[in-house]
Amino acid sequence: MSFSIVVDHVSFGWPDGTKVLDGLDAAFPAGRTGLIGTNGSGKSTLLKIMAGELAPRPGSVSVSGEIGYLPQNVPLGARRTVSDLLEISATRAALHAIESGDVAEEHFAAVGDDWDVEERARAELDRLGLDHVGLDRTVGTLSGGETIMVALAAQLLKRPEVLLLDEPTNNLDLDARERLYAAVAAWSGVLVVVSHDRALLELVDQIAELRDGVVRMYGGNLSAYEEQVAAEQEAAQRMVRTAEGEIRRQQRELIEARTRIDRSRRVGRKAFENKKAPKIVANALKRKAQVTAGKQRNLAIEKLEEARGRLTEAEQGVRDDAEIRIELPGTEVPAGRTVLTLPLAPTSPGDGAPGAPAAGVACEAGAEEGAQEADGDGGVRGVVLETLVVRGPERIALLGPNGSGKTTLLKRIVEHGAHVPVRYLPQRLDLLDDALSVVDNVRAVAPSASVNDVRARLARFLFRGERVNQAVGTLSGGERFRATLAALLSAEPPPQLLLLDEPTNNLDMASVRQLSQALNAYRGALVVASHDVPFLETIGITRWLRQDRNAGLSES
Repeated sequence: MSFSIVVDHVSFGWPDGTKVLDGLDAAFPAGRTGLIGTNGSGKSTLLKIMAGELAPRPGSVSVSGEIGYLPQNVPLGARRTVSDLLEISATRAALHAIESGDVAEEHFAAVGDDWDVEERARAELDRLGLDHVGLDRTVGTLSGGETIMVALAAQLLKRPEVLLLDEPTNNLDLDARERLYAAVAAWSGVLVVVSHDRALLELVDQIAELRDGVVRMYGGNLSAYEEQVAAEQEAAQRMVRTAEGEIRRQQRELIEARTRIDRSRRVGRKAFENKKAPKIVANALKRKAQVTAGKQRNLAIEKLEEARGRLTEAEQGVRDDAEIRIELPGTEVPAGRTVLTLPLAPTSPGDGAPGAPAAGVACEAGAEEGAQEADGDGGVRGVVLETLVVRGPERIALLGPNGSGKTTLLKRIVEHGAHVPVRYLPQRLDLLDDALSVVDNVRAVAPSASVNDVRARLARFLFRGERVNQAVGTLSGGERFRATLAALLSAEPPPQLLLLDEPTNNLDMASVRQLSQALNAYRGALVVASHDVPFLETIGITRWLRQDRNAGLSES
């Protein structure tokens, strides 16, 4: 098999000494590969090294062909335009100069063979559902999902032989995800995608799992991978049970050996006391029995240690994805208590756009038949409400297409204030200080808690030992999320209204399950903006609101 990407003995660590990769070898064949692994295993770091964004220390990477790379966090800038993000601004400027009569040689050099760059850019944007996005529109007015899709269009415009995608479905609404799936399914070059999106991983040709510093390749898509892992785990569990049985048998043999030694000692002593044998003979028999029994005992001990070693080896083959286990009584909200009263006005927002007002909220679909209208994400909206009221420990899912105003609505809730302590988790996870350790970040929001109390809380979020002293800036996306969640839920006073914006972004499947566990322990009111319906169904949503780009939310 020929390989398009070869990773040769690659190591990488952060300046603070945190080791991410250590002597990693991997080879990626042609076709579509899904790169998976637990958060913190080094997936994004490996992708950056393959893209040339980071330099291995030591090691090397060879790639056959030009590379296109879509990172998790697309570089933003309020003044940057869509054209800038597509990296075609210089070419467009030269084209426009030539069209206006300026025939300077540098303009022709800048254009090269890209005389149709605007048409190709427009075609890529349209294909990805961005027909409403102009080339001169500023990036700051785009939603998170729209920004991701523009950045993807930028990579497709380059026509690379190798395409690297890091969590590309983050922030994407259902329609955008379908368009991304179609682009991936149609991709004929080499593709390596880091993702936790099950539907996307069903489209790949092989799964590469990065676990415990080693990449293992599994043929087929995610379902095939899960079947193979399930078979491996069943075999590993059998080996553990066999090893445990062997230990029990060796322990019995050790007890029997010790019993024989004791019996020999008693027999020899009794024979001497009863004068049935001369002292010299009795001592000789005693020594012989002790040597024989001692050899048996030592052999039993040796076999027991060997059995324990086999058990340890067998246990290493069993996967243990740790679970978050927390109790949060301070976040409890009595049933029926009014948590939030937010006046709303029906407007046309830009999701996440600075200064854009939030859309109004619509009542239950079907309340007025004549007012029903399909929205851009497959839902139906109804009559616009003037006020959003949240009572008791309600769990509200906020759905809707990219650009409909979900992020703006969450920000408005924070700015307006609630009747209870409120905390907000933004999409970009920028609440923590990158330069501070995990423990110091949590202490900053919980000043009355002792260091030991904070460490105990962090242990429940799977930060144990020296991990709590790691700088936040060196954490993986999933680890950063867990640290941020720990800070939010440990804050003083405890939050009784929690706002989450696309919380499953950057999380592997185990981390999504851990997030569900944490939120199921949370006892306050919850508003979650997400396109991840399977995740929403695991956290006990009690109200489903859907926001339209033009008129607000409908309740179903």
